[in-house]
Amino acid sequence: MKRFKTLDDLPDDLTGKVALVRVDLNLPMNEGRASDVTRVEASAPTILELADAGAKVLLLAHFGRPKGERYSTMSTSVVQGDVERVLGREVMFISELSGPVVEQSIGILRPGDIGLLDNVRFWPGEEANDPAFAKAIAANGDFYVNDAFSAAHRAHASTEGLAHFLPAYAGRAMEKELTALDAALGNPETPVAAVVGGAKVSSKLAVLEHLVTRVQHLIIGGGMANTFLAARGVDVGKSLCEHDLAATANAILDKADHAGCTVHLPYDVVVAKEFAANPPSLRTCNVHEVAADEMILDVGPQAVEALADVLKTCRTLVWNGPLGAFETPPFDEATVALARTAAALTQDGSLVSVAGGGDTVAALNHAGVADRFSYVSTAGGAFLEWMEGRELPGVKALESEDPR
Repeated sequence: MKRFKTLDDLPDDLTGKVALVRVDLNLPMNEGRASDVTRVEASAPTILELADAGAKVLLLAHFGRPKGERYSTMSTSVVQGDVERVLGREVMFISELSGPVVEQSIGILRPGDIGLLDNVRFWPGEEANDPAFAKAIAANGDFYVNDAFSAAHRAHASTEGLAHFLPAYAGRAMEKELTALDAALGNPETPVAAVVGGAKVSSKLAVLEHLVTRVQHLIIGGGMANTFLAARGVDVGKSLCEHDLAATANAILDKADHAGCTVHLPYDVVVAKEFAANPPSLRTCNVHEVAADEMILDVGPQAVEALADVLKTCRTLVWNGPLGAFETPPFDEATVALARTAAALTQDGSLVSVAGGGDTVAALNHAGVADRFSYVSTAGGAFLEWMEGRELPGVKALESEDPR
């Protein structure tokens, strides 16, 4: 159910209205240019839709972590050219967030023009979510649009505070993200499977504890699986393993049992005596046959085949983290194989697949299937906090009543 307003709820005539649009322009840079403009591309439909409707669009964004200080290298002017290239439009850079400079710039902008305000984190009031600071920014605009889900887990002035002073709407990228997430865990078609991988259980404890109450199948891979195997009495050799979390792992397994969630751990694995590409000591074995000088680096082919069969019985999939050390061949094979199965099921229309997190996006791109999942989120921290079942301030603010 949609609990927030979108661009479809805006008045028909936006000519000359000032739209304050929070976007994610925290781009990776290489020699003065962005090496990846995916985040700009994600918000381009929102920006252009508002501009084409005659609004004066003012973009709000952070860039780096200046912590309330001004640094020329962290000014949003650094990415102005990248934004212009993606949008195919000229963008006016505005060196302030409020006050006379912004007022004068708005006067110069014509309906349909786009302005880029400077780094919101140059001002301490941003991360402090200072109401007076948010109110000063809001004085520039007629309405507020949040199109930066990746920053929605931060209760900052530009992500949460502005919604208390202006009518607030979700941009197209935000709308797409929230709709996908609702389909994955909010109101999913069952059975639901979750794939959770990564190096350490400690970094995803809250995710695992939440998921076992929401999904029917929990597939654990990566170094995390070693901790669960060890907790069950398996000797994992010199594998990456948090032995001190054995009791925690067993508690999660018990919670899953009570919730009716089946936890899937690998029963065959790919091991080697050294972590390197195609090592001579590479072999596949049963989890109970791992030698003391070997480390588990990927899920084995028999387990992957069984996991593929599990996905074929499911209607919804949430994926976060690789099954093995996918950056180093051949320890990418399990992740690639299962991702391709999920993609094929998605294309057949039998599975809704939602994935997110930095390593996950890289792994799915590596497998060549990112564009064949139902939705792939580029948000890192926000996606993880959503998987933990936490309320995201930037999303909650969009559900608030219109302040006017």
